[in-house]
Amino acid sequence: MLSKDDPEQLRIRLAELAIEHRDLDEAIARYAASPPADQLLLRRLKKRKLLLKDRVAQIERMLEPDVLA
Repeated sequence: MLSKDDPEQLRIRLAELAIEHRDLDEAIARYAASPPADQLLLRRLKKRKLLLKDRVAQIERMLEPDVLA
């Protein structure tokens, strides 16, 4: 598990996740454009992409300085 105390590791992981997210986006677009697409596989790829997006957002929040409201 990544720690908020190690911002460099968080940035590295964030970059890795962003690359994987972009790659999945491209794969989904290519796969969907070449019918007949396997709908189950397409749904799984999209779900993985959403999970990556959530993880990226979580790490970005960890990297942001705490702001008092």
